[in-house]
Amino acid sequence: MAVTSPLVVLLGATGFIGSAVLRELARHPLRVRAVARRPAVVPADARADITVHTADLTEPGAMAAAVEGADTVIHAVAYIAEDTTWRIAEGDTAAERVNVGLVRDLVAVLSERDGARRPVGVLFTGAASQVGWSDKEVLDGTEPDRPLGEYDRQKLAAERALLAADAAGVLRGASVRLPTVFGYGTGATVRDKGVVAAMVRRALAGDPLTMWHDGTVRRDLLYIEDTARAVVTAAMRLPGLAGRHWLLGTGVGSPLGEVFTAIARLVARHTGKPPVPVISVPPPGRAEAGDFHSLVIDSSAFRSATGWRPRVPLDEALLRTVGFCAGGAEGELR
Repeated sequence: MAVTSPLVVLLGATGFIGSAVLRELARHPLRVRAVARRPAVVPADARADITVHTADLTEPGAMAAAVEGADTVIHAVAYIAEDTTWRIAEGDTAAERVNVGLVRDLVAVLSERDGARRPVGVLFTGAASQVGWSDKEVLDGTEPDRPLGEYDRQKLAAERALLAADAAGVLRGASVRLPTVFGYGTGATVRDKGVVAAMVRRALAGDPLTMWHDGTVRRDLLYIEDTARAVVTAAMRLPGLAGRHWLLGTGVGSPLGEVFTAIARLVARHTGKPPVPVISVPPPGRAEAGDFHSLVIDSSAFRSATGWRPRVPLDEALLRTVGFCAGGAEGELR
């Protein structure tokens, strides 16, 4: 009798993170169901057997149909409003329905699964910023969570719902908290709406690169391809990771002033013009407290548990991202 490959269901397969995870999953001999509101793009050279499942997961019954028969579920759904993927106003019920409600729906569906079957593994993509305020310069995942903004509060609520279900034996769940993820890799199909890509676009347009501080605020910047590898690695090793959250990052805090200056210099090489200036401006009203605090990640626990390491250094990742945007490829993305 032929052995059936495990079925991995990827929720949010057309998002910035989800689309990169789909490309990484495609490299493995798996069955993959790519779930999103619009049809996912299947890599032409995929080793995986990929089926596309188009659905609005907020509709009644949609979650049950999406995860039917799953061995593993990767939850990479992102609530997208206007020009950003993460800023949420307090009281935004649409965001809460997606960010928190879909996890609760998933838990409810899996709680009705035949108890004789092995629990489904569920990996949730959270955010390192969920921790909120900490007096530690480098986070390692042991800090108490004190989320500062609505986005982080919703992400934390979803993560807690998942881990409570793990503790109750409904599923085997874990969360990977992501730092600032950026860039374009081979076969990119979705536009990066984060700060790094935004600064690249500004520099290509000849506009100054603006900061809401003096440039010393540091961020742990993780390249999109390294992120996708980490998520797939975690999904394949869920039994050893279940029951807790894990932090992902490079371990390096890059001052944003230096990052923006590097972007201006790299773009200048493409345009042949002088680098655009990098300037400080007053923060807008939508700025949050977390925008002015450094965030650096010690991911040694995750690395020890999985063997994952980031492979692409920041300068190379910036070079690839600038080259992608300068070559006009970004204009073709969704």
